[in-house]
Amino acid sequence: MTYSDRARAFAALHQPGDPLVLYNIWDVGSARAIAGAGARALATGSYPVAMAQGFADGEQVPLDYVLDNARRIIASIDLPVTIDFEGGYARAPRQLTANVRRLAETGAVGLNFEDQVVGSDRIYCLEEQAERVAAVRAGHADIFVNARTDLFLKEKDSSKHADLLTEALERAAAYAEAGADGFFVPGLSDPDLLARVCEGCALPVNAFMRGVTLAQARQAGVARASYGPIPHTRLMQVLAEHFQALE
Repeated sequence: MTYSDRARAFAALHQPGDPLVLYNIWDVGSARAIAGAGARALATGSYPVAMAQGFADGEQVPLDYVLDNARRIIASIDLPVTIDFEGGYARAPRQLTANVRRLAETGAVGLNFEDQVVGSDRIYCLEEQAERVAAVRAGHADIFVNARTDLFLKEKDSSKHADLLTEALERAAAYAEAGADGFFVPGLSDPDLLARVCEGCALPVNAFMRGVTLAQARQAGVARASYGPIPHTRLMQVLAEHFQALE
């Protein structure tokens, strides 16, 4: 199967109401465990990749390590893999395109690309982020670009999330026009608001499954359900508990 075939097969897994479940992994061991449990595809999370190697999140893991880690994971399993690429490890469009080309060379068929200014509390203005999405798209014609908006993550008061829907949908439309294939809304956990995003967005919607059940995600029309740092955090807790239980 060619790269393009694998990328198309991965894109086809995004079905509104029957979401692709991505229980995020961080290395070969976690990839093999989740693949062996019956996953249809795999996704890294930037937080667990960083934490597992002693780095902070937010592009503190060296890009070369991110790419090498992706390459090792992809070589170890026979499933499509998408990589949490944060802000693309660059601001300038030309460098973004070059970085995505390097990512595609690992065999990754997808990436997350966020609109926050990494390391700050700011979000790129709509026009600049649309240009950045277009630059990511230029990195490879077939790689699945999951465009993430950080609007809801930045607003900690969930009672104000409804007020952000109009801007979120404007960003979804702009990112779609720039070449995105999916729209990720981490931090949005109200099922009714998720449903409104799914109804108003032309792209398949990705929900972050903190405070949301799979049943609620299906009902809302979500096409992709991902768990970010949750799997790694839970596993580390279990590891500590097992040690503490030793006699």
